[in-house]
Amino acid sequence: MIKKIESLEDYKDQYQKSVESPEQFWSEIANTFSWRKTWDRVVDWDFKDLDVKWFSGARLNITENCLDRHLDTNGDKIAIIWEPNDPKESTIKYSYEELHQEVCRFANVLRKNGAKKGDTICLYMPMVPELAIAVLACARIGAIHSVVFAGFSAKALSDRINDAKCSLLVTADGSFRGAKTIGLKEIADDALESCPSIHSTIVYQRTGQPINMRSGRDLWWHEEMEKVGENCDAEIMDSEDPLFILYTSGSTGKPKGVVHTTAGYMTYAEYSFKNVFQYEDGDVYWCTADIGWITGHSYIVYGPLLAGATTLMFEGVPTWPDAGRFWEICAKHSVNVFYTAPTAIRALQAFDDSFVLGHDLSALKVLGTVGEPINEEAWQWYHELVGKENCPIVDTWWQTETGGIMISPLAGITPLKPSYATLPLPGIQPCLMDADGNEIEGNDVQGNLCIKYPWPSMIRTTWGDHERCKNVYFSNYEGYYFTGDGCRRDADGMYRITGRVDDVINVSGHRIGTAEVEDALDEHSNVVEAAVVGYPHDIKGQGIYAYIICSPEPEDVDAFRKELLEVIVEQIGPIAKPDKIQVVSGLPKTRSGKIMRRILRKIAEGATDQLGDTSTLLDPTVVEEIKSGAL
Repeated sequence: MIKKIESLEDYKDQYQKSVESPEQFWSEIANTFSWRKTWDRVVDWDFKDLDVKWFSGARLNITENCLDRHLDTNGDKIAIIWEPNDPKESTIKYSYEELHQEVCRFANVLRKNGAKKGDTICLYMPMVPELAIAVLACARIGAIHSVVFAGFSAKALSDRINDAKCSLLVTADGSFRGAKTIGLKEIADDALESCPSIHSTIVYQRTGQPINMRSGRDLWWHEEMEKVGENCDAEIMDSEDPLFILYTSGSTGKPKGVVHTTAGYMTYAEYSFKNVFQYEDGDVYWCTADIGWITGHSYIVYGPLLAGATTLMFEGVPTWPDAGRFWEICAKHSVNVFYTAPTAIRALQAFDDSFVLGHDLSALKVLGTVGEPINEEAWQWYHELVGKENCPIVDTWWQTETGGIMISPLAGITPLKPSYATLPLPGIQPCLMDADGNEIEGNDVQGNLCIKYPWPSMIRTTWGDHERCKNVYFSNYEGYYFTGDGCRRDADGMYRITGRVDDVINVSGHRIGTAEVEDALDEHSNVVEAAVVGYPHDIKGQGIYAYIICSPEPEDVDAFRKELLEVIVEQIGPIAKPDKIQVVSGLPKTRSGKIMRRILRKIAEGATDQLGDTSTLLDPTVVEEIKSGAL
């Protein structure tokens, strides 16, 4: 098992070693895993052509490290605790031995239904243990999993299935979310009308609601599991074989499939998990994210299970049946490490403190945040009320593309500074760049955040479009990975993320491309042109503000806005619904036709006195009209 960093001096020593001798550093960490064949070379890399390989020549299966290697000594240890949406429903627990059996059985189900090494399999499921089982079963047989968040629409699901050319879909009849029941199978059926690559659908029964089962295509999970045994040899994979695809929004309309490979991702997932959270054997760890996002991949499934930890999965929402649900679960299972999003913290902060104080949180040792920088007010509430000023807060910065946490305090080791991600993990070499592509040296500076040396869990490509990957991440600054984030490095060398510098909005910790929302809005027959920007939101961090030119002008603006929201839900999903929609007669454009989103952002923010010179616009009068009608 990976050895943890134990002090600030130890961190500094390890960091220095990781920069001066990265191959030796990562080799020693990788040696703690089970390999069928060890590597010939630790790393080969070329950022110009985006050709990165970690542990070349090595052979392994990641599930043997998540499951098999724990069986002899920790087979009876609880691997997964599952808390259902409804607190009246029973908790379910899986030991490592039970989880191993379930993963092997479902891997056999996949093989029985034609899945093989290298196939892509789509998972569109609620937050039930079977989703984690399906993820691991795909990896067991060498299939590439593509988990699609169960809040996405049929159109968004079909787009992702078709891009990855998935041969098999795993879904459920429905899902519970707070007081709602959502018909996942119905959404999946709509999606599959335009997905010719899917030959089989395996359906897990969660809600019991009536659904259509198409003969020859649709199969029940429980019936298929009864037909197979619980022994399944793991497919032996190359170190750089793809492990999964995860779609993320960018600055163009089409989401891109981020590809992570096997050995490097495995190494970094356990390393970052153990060190950031300072996980100790016996701790109960809870990440509140959904497995449909990268946080769930790395820090609900792979990282904790590689470390032999007990990981808690939660199906519901933090405010149902009341705002004490998170804290009730923490008390019930004596949770030691709690990792959630600033959006959730801000939402719970709005309720009476009694929802927190009514539960015994004395087992908590470490608190964490993920998805966006946490504002200082929420940080203080979290620290004082939830952590009783005894729990370090690890404010983690990372991305779908990075695969794991990159800049973060190490719990109880790194000095804390509210709203700062603080210091990079060993092996991570961040730098700040100016607009001319020069590295900004020293402290008390600000620039665009880049990474100048590869790390094991970094993105390898975007599925089916390697050029897009190079253009998005490696073309702005030659020889560097560009994160898309602005960043400040203070006088003490600590890093604070200042927000996106591209056309991506961070809503509740989830990146949504403005172009993707604009493309969806354009589907409405009355929309002539749409421009979407982000603006500060008290709960979500950023909200979505849409400016719409339409023809003819709507007689009932409220009804028109409702229609637009329905279009967004249909094209993308509820997560992308604009918070504000303003109907305008025109947009601020340069004489070459470019929309000046900077001006629209300032108006959305209410900073109408900071618009700068608008006299050079094609039609400056448009700005005054938009200002007067701002929501």
